[in-house]
Amino acid sequence: MAMGFLHSMICRTEGIQRTAPVQWRSLDGICGVFWEARGEAGATGYYLSPDPRVMLFFSDVSDHIRMDGQEFTGEGRPLLRALYVPAGQPMWTRFRAEHRFSHLDLHLNRNWLLSRLAPVLGEERAREALGRAVEVQDIGSLAAVGTALRAEITAPTRHPAFAEMLALTLVTGLCDIAEGSVAEEARSGGLTPVQMRRLWEMFRENPGLRLSNSALAERVGLSPGWFAQAFKKTTGKSPLQWQQERRIAMVKERLLAGEAAIADVAMQFGFADQAHLTRVFRRHEGTTPAAWARERRAG
Repeated sequence: MAMGFLHSMICRTEGIQRTAPVQWRSLDGICGVFWEARGEAGATGYYLSPDPRVMLFFSDVSDHIRMDGQEFTGEGRPLLRALYVPAGQPMWTRFRAEHRFSHLDLHLNRNWLLSRLAPVLGEERAREALGRAVEVQDIGSLAAVGTALRAEITAPTRHPAFAEMLALTLVTGLCDIAEGSVAEEARSGGLTPVQMRRLWEMFRENPGLRLSNSALAERVGLSPGWFAQAFKKTTGKSPLQWQQERRIAMVKERLLAGEAAIADVAMQFGFADQAHLTRVFRRHEGTTPAAWARERRAG
């Protein structure tokens, strides 16, 4: 039986402990590792690999873990749900509070990736894409891909090629390969995935503010008028509707965490008061925040 890809990595942690045995699987060009762990408040980690890798978290960790591409000299930035880390790029993490989490680590052979991406994108564009770091919070359908890949790593049921294709799907879904490509041109005036990610990052940095069209347009380098049309074409919503939906989604995450009163949550996410949040929440979900949280916790 042929030996699969085995990765190497420098990993130094303090205050982070496994809560279950690590599960892993080595494939052609990929080594997949599934972790379940707990980090104490103030826990730190340093990671450096000669190979590119993908990290995908199975729940939101952005409120609990900060990260940086250099040793911490300030607060860093939130660790998002999925990351593509190019070969040789160091990463530091720090826990703001105690948190349990699970995530998938995909260590990837760069030559294996190039051999599969270059025929589609061209070698130059493939190399450029694999050299750019990517951080994504709104992972959409990639969550289902990650769940399927986790199952094939922890309890394989299909041919190894299935897991390899799932891994390749994650990479192509995360990397900036759509910018400047046929996929971008096919949008016919819409926003690119890279531009949408920049908007999401801007929103995450300012969850309590109502961001103007002008501010959003400036973030992606478009005029306000052109931006409004491109945004509606891409999302089917106005920027204000999109912000409100994202804000309600963040409210739901905080309610499930059970860490704050509804009035405090309302203030954090830019609502005038609890009554204002309740009205908007009911319009989106058909019930009050308190009733929604009780039902989810009970179920």
